[in-house]
Formats: sequence, C-alpha cells, structure tokens
Amino acid sequence: QVQLVESGGGLVQAGGSLRLSCAASGRAFSSYGMGWFRQAPGKEREFVAALNWSGALTKYADSLKGRFTISRDNAKNMVYLEMNSLKPDDTAVYYCAATMSGRAKIANIDYNYWGQGTQVTVSS
Repeated sequence: QVQLVESGGGLVQAGGSLRLSCAASGRAFSSYGMGWFRQAPGKEREFVAALNWSGALTKYADSLKGRFTISRDNAKNMVYLEMNSLKPDDTAVYYCAATMSGRAKIANIDYNYWGQGTQVTVSS
C-alpha cells in the first residue's frame, strides 16, 4: 500500500511559479506510475501530468504542455510538479496519485492511491 502526501501549494500571482511535491510511503514506490490531477470548484477532476515507474516516459494534458513539468526521485520516494507561467484558470486542488500498473496513465480510474490534495490559487 502507498500513502501520498502533497505539499507546496499556496497563493501565487498570475505569471508566477510553484513547485508541488508528493511524498510517498511504501517500499514499492519505484514500481508505481505516478500522476498529478486537479479539480477546480464545480468541475470534474482532470488529468494534469503523469510519468512511468522510471520517469523516462511522461505525459501531459495538451493545454499544459510547456508550462508544467513532472518528475520523480525514486531514491527519495518523491514526485514533483513544476508549474510555470501560472494563470487564474490553474486554480484548483492538486492531487498526487499512484498506479500499480507502473505506467504513465491519464485516466483517474487507473490510479489505485490518492493523496488528500493541496490547494493552488492563482490571483489575477
């Protein structure tokens, strides 16, 4: 079993940057695919980015390519989401998730474990 704890959210002005972190417990972390999702008020949870167990393969939501970067450090059981050129539309709760498939999955149904989320608010 994997437990996930996100951190790094907060309030930032439009155009600014934030780095989200996801700390994972469990010895099998390096075998899991990892993803970031977000959910804005009144909207469904949506895919942001994902990477496979080694970090060699990454996937991004088309609208976020070039602004967001996902990475992982298997030695530290950490996953990161670097967010640049933030916009008010990026305001949401951001969730870290793990999939036992080991692959970079884009559908939230494919993920087995979820964190509690961290709030990101971008002011205009």
